Amino acid sequence: MKLAMVLMLVALPVYCSAGSGCSYLERVISDTSDSSVTADVYLASLQEYISSDDTTQAIKELRECFLKQSEETLENFSVFMQVTYNSKLCAAF
Repeated sequence: MKLAMVLMLVALPVYCSAGSGCSYLERVISDTSDSSVTADVYLASLQEYISSDDTTQAIKELRECFLKQSEETLENFSVFMQVTYNSKLCAAF
């Protein structure tokens, strides 16, 4: 399952850097930390990356890790992601 989480976290930035823009990645990150998005909707948005029940379980566990955090932590995570993707180092890739 750890491998599936790592692959998911690697696949999304690669998809983003392929010239399609980062709107998809931003939406996934936003949905991951948004408790108002149901689990079914969240899984449906990632369906093209889900190839097995183990991957589905790993994605559910990853999201649960985010939802167990405080609102302050989730807000800080969102700020961190914005800083990361708007940085000059990220633009170099």
